[in-house]
Amino acid sequence: MDAGRFPRLVLSIFTISVPRLNDQRWDYLQLSAIWRQALSAPPGHAIHFNFLGCDFLRPNAVVVLGGLARMLNLHGREVLFLSNTMRASVLANLTQNGFAHAMGASQTPWRGNAIPYQEFQQANKEQVVSSLRQNWLGRGWISVSEALADAIMGQVWELFTNAFEHAYSPVGVITCGQYLPKHKELLLTIADFGVGIPAKVSSYLGRPCSPEEAMRCAFSRGFTTTGSIVPRGMGLDLVKDFVKNANGCLELFSYDGYARVDSGGESYQNIGPIFAGTLVQIRLNCDDRFYLLSNELNNQPFF
Repeated sequence: MDAGRFPRLVLSIFTISVPRLNDQRWDYLQLSAIWRQALSAPPGHAIHFNFLGCDFLRPNAVVVLGGLARMLNLHGREVLFLSNTMRASVLANLTQNGFAHAMGASQTPWRGNAIPYQEFQQANKEQVVSSLRQNWLGRGWISVSEALADAIMGQVWELFTNAFEHAYSPVGVITCGQYLPKHKELLLTIADFGVGIPAKVSSYLGRPCSPEEAMRCAFSRGFTTTGSIVPRGMGLDLVKDFVKNANGCLELFSYDGYARVDSGGESYQNIGPIFAGTLVQIRLNCDDRFYLLSNELNNQPFF
């Protein structure tokens, strides 16, 4: 899979090994190491990714690898994902979700259990919302009312709005997801590769602030860096409630800031720099319950 758009003669190759990548803290540290390794490769070298030690990739890893490839392209680097080093299951997953096709492979993706890998360069609400509405909440993996699905998509759109308005991501916003039948988990990852929340909040406040403080500000409903009097923050109140009730998890990495929302509450931390920009992962537990808005039935928030 060649992510380079303008092939040229390359005399030297810099190879990076991709390990098994899940979505625990250790896995994000591995992604961070890969990110630094790639961007610090010697000038003039093509970047090849070797998958001999990889037997599984979650959507967070797929999105980061895709964003990294596009960032390297912008720096004039040629990128190659060595499909001949991939195990059959890994190659099938990357072909199914469309990552392989996006990186130059001829194989066309198929629906399967994947939420397609997509790169959005512009804030096209109709395109983004209709695609995620159909491929994430509209596949029957988790049962939600039409009203709740529409409301959640409205808040997820806020993530894209914030990214396009404030992140200054040179490669736009990238998404990918997957349903894991064995674990009954539904995963969606959304990432940009811009300035990150801590830098943006510090700039808005006119003073340095810790990554933890920046993340708390971003999740505060009345906070906005737009100068608008309309309360926005990250705009995720309903998503947070949904995640908690569905025994899921919402995680947000933004450079050296980290936020987590689950049934146990909310936490904010300072962590070491992971990679440029902001990554949001929404994990839902696909149980047998039917979820709906509180005003749809007897004022009960979720069933």
